[in-house]
Amino acid sequence: MHQDHVSAWPGLKRAAIAGVVGVGWLAVAAGSAFAVQTDAPKAGTTRIKVDVIAKGLDSPWAMAFLDNGDVLITEKPGGMKIVRAGGAAINVTGLPPIADVGQGGLLDVVTAPDFAETSKIFFSYSEPRGGGRSAVAVSHAVLNRDGGSARLENVTRIFQQQPAVRSGYHFGSRIVFRPDGTMFVTLGDRGRRDQSQKTDRHWAKVVRIAQDGSVPNDNPFVGRNGVLPEIWSIGHRNVQGADLHPETGQLWTVEHGARGGDEINLPEAGKNYGWPVISYGRHYSGGKIGVGRKRAGLEQPKYYWDPSIAPSGLTFYSGDLFPDWKGDVFVGALKYRLLVRLDLNDAGEIVGEERLLSDIGERIRHVRQGPDGALYVLTDSGNGKLLRITPAG
Repeated sequence: MHQDHVSAWPGLKRAAIAGVVGVGWLAVAAGSAFAVQTDAPKAGTTRIKVDVIAKGLDSPWAMAFLDNGDVLITEKPGGMKIVRAGGAAINVTGLPPIADVGQGGLLDVVTAPDFAETSKIFFSYSEPRGGGRSAVAVSHAVLNRDGGSARLENVTRIFQQQPAVRSGYHFGSRIVFRPDGTMFVTLGDRGRRDQSQKTDRHWAKVVRIAQDGSVPNDNPFVGRNGVLPEIWSIGHRNVQGADLHPETGQLWTVEHGARGGDEINLPEAGKNYGWPVISYGRHYSGGKIGVGRKRAGLEQPKYYWDPSIAPSGLTFYSGDLFPDWKGDVFVGALKYRLLVRLDLNDAGEIVGEERLLSDIGERIRHVRQGPDGALYVLTDSGNGKLLRITPAG
């Protein structure tokens, strides 16, 4: 079944940024110290068709496309499923113990670069560590598909976030492969913002590791006293979306702010993105965060939202079904229940924003481009859905 949709802006209150209010205004000229503000010009609307591929998923969190067109899906409470073309779902067994606590549970999943030969997948999850403590772990396993059943074999943990803590907040975590075979893993601050800048722990960091969990020799902090060698970049509150730019190979991430200040960043080796010293948001109490919006030595976001959209899931589009979308970025939104398209020009600058799916009333947890060139979306609820977006007409 399907529905035709025309994207539209929801009735959101516009925020005053740097003393200016209004839609269609870019906050910075070249060389400004501040980021582009939330109100990029409204992009043109796109007519789309939305098909429900599967429903009844239990708080789905991530998806990965398999070599036969099936979709591997994680469910936060600790389930993993394979959804076939007709929508039938197969449970995957063999998962390790998972702590379903707060925002934690079974999180991201990706296929290995050589999946067609090895059937290997990588997945992240909140791992129970005893005494009510938990932390993000990454494991790989072989996905054995045998007719109508599926199971994980040779499950091997390759990374453990340190330290574990009694908290259900801000786990991250997305896994992104680089062309060199290493991977980025995004890690939230676990609700311990006062310790986010400390480099002897993995909180509020992006890390880079090899597929066996070892540390690449060219990581920026290798050999530095007091810094964990896995760390790639510092000062990220809670990154729940990440992808590589299809042409430049640059990592793009999207992270939750507090009250306002959701950010898109381009994390570079050894750089500090400021949380909680600088932020475009405020504490939930309304109080100021850190020193404000900027400080020397701390990086500015590429883009931000205020009010917060609660972003989760980020992907670049490179398919042929939507020629006008090529090179654009898509971000899921939990709070405002929509899908954001950020229109990028040839220079990689954000020049417009379109908001899709606002009429379906679903929290958008993840978005990925499928092998058929369509966009696929996971909705976040106890009756979560896998949606397929194609051109209308």
